[in-house]
Amino acid sequence: MRRAVLASTVTAAGVVLLLSLKPHGSASPGAAPVIGSDPGGTASAAPVTPGGSSAGGSSAGASSSGASSSGDSSPSAAAGAGNASGTRVVTGNAVDTRYGPVQVRITLSGGRITKAEVVQYPSESRRDLEINQFALPRLNQEAVSAQSARVDAVAGATYTSEGYQRSLQSALDQAGV
Repeated sequence: MRRAVLASTVTAAGVVLLLSLKPHGSASPGAAPVIGSDPGGTASAAPVTPGGSSAGGSSAGASSSGASSSGDSSPSAAAGAGNASGTRVVTGNAVDTRYGPVQVRITLSGGRITKAEVVQYPSESRRDLEINQFALPRLNQEAVSAQSARVDAVAGATYTSEGYQRSLQSALDQAGV
């Protein structure tokens, strides 16, 4: 009887601990809130270049101040400024991850991805920046190589990789590819 009570108590304590580790404020699996986009297709975050640095010399990444996380899954604005060569730029939805939003912008030419760049990415801590300087250029290269959202996750950047894949897929869906 004493063992049964002890086992039940330990099990209950374990469940409570596991539930307390659940990230707060994360979006439901099907929702991809729009964060920081505008009709021009630009965002408040500096994109990461293939070398791993952010444009404009700023070490800060995404800024989510004033962003809505109401669960609105409407598509973010795409810059549909196609030129004579059929090149167009499409920005995917910002996907909320455990560590912050991830948003991808792709350049398409003739229905093929010619460039992928990250518009928003987690940047709250020094570790976020370190991980994303390593992971984002690899994800961008993988997207261009794969020509789809089926890109391999980068070890050590699982949440960012999943957010990247979802945002990339939303951009491809908007582009009709």
